[in-house]
Amino acid sequence: MSLKIKVGIVGAAGYTGGELLRILVHHPEVDIVFANSKSNAGNPVWQVHRDLLGDTDLCFSSNLDSSVDVLFLCLGHGDSLKFIDENEVYFKSAKFKIIDLSQDFRLLKRNTHAYTGSFVYGLPELNRDEIKNAKNVANPGCFATCIQLALLPLAKAGLLKDDVHLTATTGSTGAGQKPTDTTHFSWRANNLSVYKAFEHQHLKEINQSLVQLQPLFSNALNFVPYRGDFTRGIIANLHLKTDLTHEKAVELYEDYYAKHPFTFLSAQNPDLKQVVNTNKGFLYLEKHGDYLLILSILDNLLKGASGQAVQNMNLMFGLEEKQGLKLKGTGF
Repeated sequence: MSLKIKVGIVGAAGYTGGELLRILVHHPEVDIVFANSKSNAGNPVWQVHRDLLGDTDLCFSSNLDSSVDVLFLCLGHGDSLKFIDENEVYFKSAKFKIIDLSQDFRLLKRNTHAYTGSFVYGLPELNRDEIKNAKNVANPGCFATCIQLALLPLAKAGLLKDDVHLTATTGSTGAGQKPTDTTHFSWRANNLSVYKAFEHQHLKEINQSLVQLQPLFSNALNFVPYRGDFTRGIIANLHLKTDLTHEKAVELYEDYYAKHPFTFLSAQNPDLKQVVNTNKGFLYLEKHGDYLLILSILDNLLKGASGQAVQNMNLMFGLEEKQGLKLKGTGF
């Protein structure tokens, strides 16, 4: 019998840390060694993630154990880099792999740290072979994952020849656990708003991936994000001019995702509940005159964050890619 993968989670009390715990307590090949949270140290995990009562007796810890095989960093943007700097001895002497869920190491210009080495951009539908051989992985952003899944087949075929116009609406959990004026549900309920139009931080990693597949891509990504009146999920719609017929577009997308177990092309216009609580991404295509309309949906906390992080872990340790991720959608 093979030994289980020993896992540590830093930032285990937040949304992404909680989702990781929900997946990994049932993962047949994983042993959770510690769940780090200074503010909750000594308290049972289920006191914060109350649905885990009866699933685990694990308690939060303020300590770091270097015996783990992989460390998940579930920290805010900028905080992973700070955490590594503040724990120099721990990271310099460690032999474990790292999966970082922040944006700190996603871009090629800053994907290396002196204490850890370099990070591979962890979108399996783009970099599966590189992830398999990586020591460290930078998990993609939620909007970035949703939008890239919609565009990768076109980029691979060199068919992104026009500006892309896109809007996407995300649930409130995408903003993290700490309430703010625009995430508190007394404001968010029965409301809808635009933010960071044309300048969202995920555009840089999206462009980076498109150029990786289509080196001469230089068109605009005109992105308008919305805050949605729901807790989890992302629904994006994109349109661009293309000479592709609908039939050829469907063939292109089906061929690209044929060997990727979590991304599916739907023959029917999908709705968000189909993917919530799963690691799936659904795509749907329509042709309207010269324009191709692409719909893309996923769960921002799973395929857009923690589920994809576990998918990356499975690849890094030679496990079947869907291990521990055969999750049931909410449906109703």
